[in-house]
Amino acid sequence: MTFSTERRVEFRDTDAAGIVHFSAFFPMMEAAEHEFLRSLGLSVMPGAGANYPSVTWPRVAATCNYLAAAHFEDILRISVRVAKIGTTSVVYAFRFHREEEAIAEGTMTAVCCRLPDRPQVPSTGGLKKTPIPDPIRELLSRGV
Repeated sequence: MTFSTERRVEFRDTDAAGIVHFSAFFPMMEAAEHEFLRSLGLSVMPGAGANYPSVTWPRVAATCNYLAAAHFEDILRISVRVAKIGTTSVVYAFRFHREEEAIAEGTMTAVCCRLPDRPQVPSTGGLKKTPIPDPIRELLSRGV
């Protein structure tokens, strides 16, 4: 299954020439990931999916390869699929298209973490890597 969403390129996404700045693709990937997770009844924030264990998903890696320029006001279709599910991490693959033209391809790796009951020292962030809970793993498997 591949999840797909659309987004119009906004002025803030572009450089002075009206071309999408390379950095704008990363927030678009993250927003598409969030939509994908919501479609499964999940969230990237602890407690937002009341029926599932309370975990969060910090990113540890992200890539983007640019194939063609996108411009202000273009409608981009962003496809998301789960490329790999590990013990504690998930890798998402993204594709950007304008109509049938490929614009960019990227990946994002997120690690499953639990937050402690008690706040930790700020320098550690208090996150603790944990295996992906089975109910969440089953849902993510739908996106493979």
